[in-house]
This record gives sequence, structure tokens and C-alpha cells, in this order.
Amino acid sequence: MSAETGVAERAEQGRAVRQKVPRSSHGAWEPAADRTDPVAVLAAQAETRVAELVPIRHGRMAASAFAFLRGAAAAMAADLATQPHTGLTVQLCGDAHLVNFGVFGSPERALLFDLNDFDETLPGPFEWDVKRLAASLAVAARANGADDRQAREIVLASVGAYRRSMRRLASIGELEVWYERIDTQDILPLIGRPAQRRRFEANLAKARRRDSLQAAAKLTEVVDGRRRFIDSPPLLERIETDDTAMIRGILADYRDTLQEERGHLLDRYRFVDAARKVVGVGSVGTLCLIALLEGRDEKDPLILQVKEAQRSVLEDHMPPSEYDHHGQRVVAGQRLIQAASDIFLGWVTGPAGRHFYWRQLRDMKGSAEIESMSLRLLGRYAELCGVALARAHARSGDRIGIAAYLGNGDAFDRAIGEFALRYADQNDIDHAGLVTAIADGRVPALAGI
Repeated sequence: MSAETGVAERAEQGRAVRQKVPRSSHGAWEPAADRTDPVAVLAAQAETRVAELVPIRHGRMAASAFAFLRGAAAAMAADLATQPHTGLTVQLCGDAHLVNFGVFGSPERALLFDLNDFDETLPGPFEWDVKRLAASLAVAARANGADDRQAREIVLASVGAYRRSMRRLASIGELEVWYERIDTQDILPLIGRPAQRRRFEANLAKARRRDSLQAAAKLTEVVDGRRRFIDSPPLLERIETDDTAMIRGILADYRDTLQEERGHLLDRYRFVDAARKVVGVGSVGTLCLIALLEGRDEKDPLILQVKEAQRSVLEDHMPPSEYDHHGQRVVAGQRLIQAASDIFLGWVTGPAGRHFYWRQLRDMKGSAEIESMSLRLLGRYAELCGVALARAHARSGDRIGIAAYLGNGDAFDRAIGEFALRYADQNDIDHAGLVTAIADGRVPALAGI
């Protein structure tokens, strides 16, 4: 909505959406009669991925129902597209499952909690991210021993936190919203049990140690007086190249996408080595490289992750991105959604016209160990994710209209709780389908990698 539209009018327009898409309607889920088999969706995605890595992706997705959900963003996007949506548009994360939230270092070296994956980012209806998060919470809760009542309560905690946060954000000014962030020091008082607080503080201390120096100690070795990446295929495989002109050209093109002072900082580093690295679950098979650079000396490393950006899974169901370059799409979306972004976040076109975005491999990054969480702690974490998602959406969408649509009551919360359980059932069926396809030999897979 335009800046000229008044607060009351924006709120009324948000409430009016309830007539078209009642809040209770979000609880519905039935697979469409012509629903594409998710195994076929994976096969279609494999066509644009590195062939020898695709079996690793399938093996990782088959490991559990939650791992399957992580890799099935395309299938879920297609499912959400079959349902009526509010049209209340935000910059979507596009893959807002609970493991795609975590901690990272701001440029000021504060440790923040926020969304941390933007490969699928695209404008779309706010509830798509909410439903993706809710479904992931239901699947994770069940994996941690929750019955359906407990799983629903965890989802309700998250969606309720989202709704209340959005209503609070709707009541404050634009700059206040823009400067909102979740500092991990503000989370500590919310953790009541001493043992849980100690574990959280230990995880924060571990995240603060995750930097390029630590990554270099783990991923590199010195051979003939020269530091280089350890060759450990298929997960880490060095790239031999003597084409220094090509490397300089790529670095120069990437530098042009950085803010000027950050480009100046990059100029102080020299390229040393590169490797292909397998990361994540859903991303496996897209080309992911890491680049080793050195600053003052070999004790001053910088390791950048160079990740391929393909079409967002949302683009089959939403208007195409305004950006022709998918690396730029990811970077622009991240800068809009995150409270603070990596100083080396940029993009470039690589060999064969592939689109990439760049960022630091480790910059005080850390994620929660979902599998070890008690249900109580998972509920608190779910609330935190809901708050972070509302803050992200409020930066890019009409927070006043969304808040008015959501309202004071819990009608939306309860509907999403029902959807989450129903979609978790669907996810179980889809996961079983992949496991069967692997057992039948129809889908290649490597387990345990």
C-alpha cells in the first residue's frame, strides 16, 4: 500500500480480506486431485543440479520426516498455491522452516537471532511463510515425542507470538520497525531453567568462535608451504585452476555489488584456493563453492561461501522476480528481510552463466539443536521464531493491514494449528513415498553422507 494511505484505511482493508479468505479457512488441507507426486518434483529439480550430488540430497531427505520437509520446499509451495490466499504481500523467506532461523554476527559484532536462509525469497502472501514454519514445528514436535495436542500447542505458541508481534509492530513508527532486532542477550532472561540457560550460553559462546579462522583450521591444510583446502570428496573437493585472470574477473564483478567501503576491505585480501562443498539438505546439488582468501598473512584468513542461486520454488506460483539475476534476488531479499546482513553479501555471474551469491561461510553463525530440545524448550523456541518472522514481514509488507486481518483473537492461530497437523500427516506420506522409491531403485540415494 502507498504511503498516502491512512492507518485507518489500511486497517479496514486488512479486515476486509477476511470476507474473501476467512481466518478459519487456513485450517483446511486436502491434496489436490491432480497433485504432482513430490518424488516427481524432486526429479524435476535434479535436472538442474550437479548429477553426482543428487543421490546425497535424496539420502539426506530420506533420513527422517523432518529432513524430508526441509528439502521439500518446492512441493509445499505447489501445495500452498492450490489454496486461496490473502493477497497481503510481504517479502517471503520462501523456506521458513524452523532450522532456517539461527544466530549470526551483525556488522557491529552483536549476536542476533533471525532468519538465515533466503534461497527461495520472493514477494508473496504472508501466510505462506507462517504455514511453512508451522508445519515444520508440528513435524519436529512429533519427532521429539509430542502427541498431537502437544504439537498443536507448540504451533499455537509460534503463531500467537507472530500475531501479537505483528500487532505491536503495527502500532509503532517506520524507523522503529526498521531498527527492530532480536539480540541474543535479550533472550537469556526468558530462559527460566538454570540448566537450559547454561546450555544456551554455551551455544552462544560456540557461535562466537565460528569465524573464518576456525573454519580455516578445520577445512584447510598446509602443503608445500601453501595453505589450501583439504580434499575430501564428495563433501569437500578442491578446484584446481591456474586461470588467475578468470578469478580476478569474478572477484572484480562480485566486488562491484558490495558497498564501496566493503569493496575496499575486500581489496585487502588475495585469493588462495577454492573448493566445492556440500551443504544443507534442500540445497544439495546446487553448486556451492568456498573461496579461501588471505589478508595480512595466513593467520588472517577470510573464507567466503559462493552459493548457486536458481529460480525460487515460488516463481511457478507467483509473479516472477523483478531481478533477472537470481543471486541479486537472494541478496536483495536478504537485505530487506534481515535486521542486519553479512558485510560481504553480494552476487556474481559465474562460468556457464550460472548465478551465485557470496557471503562469509561462518560469521558467528549457529543454529539450534532441535532434536535434543524438550517440548517445553521447543515451545519457547517456536515463539522466538514467530517473533522473528513477524519482524521480517513487517519490514517489507503492510504490517497494519496484516495485523488487522489477524485481529486480537486466536482464530488465525487455531486454524494454522489445524493446518500444521494435517500437513504433517501429508509430509509423513510423502516421506514414505521417497523411502519406497529409493528402496525400489527408482530414486538414487546415498545414505549417511
